Amino acid sequence: MVSTHPLVVPSPPAPTGRRLTAAERERQIVEGAIAYFAEVGLDGQTRELARRLGIAQPLLFRYFPTKAALIERIYEEVYLKRWDAGWEATVRDPSLPCLERFRRFEIDYQRTIDNYAWLRIFVSAGLKGFDLPSRYLGMVRARIFTPLLTDMRAESRLPSPEDQPLAADEYELLFGIHGALVYVGLRSLVYGIDGGVDRDAVRAAMLDAALPGLLATHRRVVAARRETAASGA
Repeated sequence: MVSTHPLVVPSPPAPTGRRLTAAERERQIVEGAIAYFAEVGLDGQTRELARRLGIAQPLLFRYFPTKAALIERIYEEVYLKRWDAGWEATVRDPSLPCLERFRRFEIDYQRTIDNYAWLRIFVSAGLKGFDLPSRYLGMVRARIFTPLLTDMRAESRLPSPEDQPLAADEYELLFGIHGALVYVGLRSLVYGIDGGVDRDAVRAAMLDAALPGLLATHRRVVAARRETAASGA
């Protein structure tokens, strides 16, 4: 479980009193921006960010000419750098049943994103109309859920996606469980409601409750989609 109090905002390193190199200054701006936007949301102003960093706004724009460029760097730093290629290997591992692959992915993934900046910036980006959440969830869909659903079809001896394309309601089965697990972190790190629970243990228990019926439900969803397609033919 993350021990940091949910309302404590990480701070960028304090100035050292010496002139920073270009790389150090860029790092200072990026880390300060992550902390700032996690606290106030992505509608925060770059003028206020510069003030908090103790630099002039033109200096900030020398490194990041637009706010959009700075947010793109935050996306790379907070989201893309945390993406683990091992997750993709796990959901494709033929030595494991599909439900165990899903369990292992979710346990490690949720622990990775259980982070103040990750969750709060993600929520703010969605509310403020930035495409960061849709781009990131597109990766989850394509790299994790598509191969997993494909192998769930095979494990249940259902038509392959080549014969019957994967449907939105199949993805929603996985996104529904996935989103419920994310909410455990949101409740603490965004809403400030925790109660001292062990979030890892809570998510493990939720998976124990959700996974046993997943394959049977998936089979019904695929069968219903096939029947709908046949009746409309």
